[in-house]
Amino acid sequence: MRVTAPLPDISTVWFDLDGTLLDTARDLAGALNLLLVEEGRPAVAFDLLRPIVSLGASAMLRLGFGCDSDDPDFERRRQRFLDLYRENIATHTELFPDMQVALNEIEETGLGWGIVTNKPGWLTTPLLQALGLDARALCVVSGDTLERRKPDPDQLLYACERTRAAPDRCVYVGDARKDVEAGQRAGMRTLVALFGYIPRDEDPLTWGADGAIETPADLLPWLRPRARQ
Repeated sequence: MRVTAPLPDISTVWFDLDGTLLDTARDLAGALNLLLVEEGRPAVAFDLLRPIVSLGASAMLRLGFGCDSDDPDFERRRQRFLDLYRENIATHTELFPDMQVALNEIEETGLGWGIVTNKPGWLTTPLLQALGLDARALCVVSGDTLERRKPDPDQLLYACERTRAAPDRCVYVGDARKDVEAGQRAGMRTLVALFGYIPRDEDPLTWGADGAIETPADLLPWLRPRARQ
């Protein structure tokens, strides 16, 4: 845990979804491997897929098929991948260890929490419903809620507007460089989830976040007022 001091006057915690709030990697990797087998290609080892999950469907297809968005089969494969994922969206997905503890304490201490993700709503909504999280979050902003998405700050500012939360009293927790950039551009504090899906060639401690946490429980000391330290 890398804690230097609690964040001042935090009222709301915003979470990225994949690789931060939820461990979705096995279901996403499973969908890609189903598609690869459908097309007569070998499956990819989970250890190779996990670090790129937060980079999105395009990155996963690039690894699995070696194709970019200009490939004539790319869009067909992308949609089939997403359809396969939707069919198995909560088979293995769960909260990261200790995340339930963190959410419980956030709620018990009167703070609010919500989700801001680049995942499209037609996937975000059924996933949160399957895990019973949709009713707990103050607000959920998906990748297609607005015209622009992370690293643009619009989603985070929209979440604040919906919940009447001041951006400078919010912290955004994510596992990608774009999360830190979006949070900073929105005027929020930012924390990196080191337990998330971080590519092996990236050093998250160089992203300029206010801090980094190694487990979800490590978030809590950042939120407690100095008087409680």
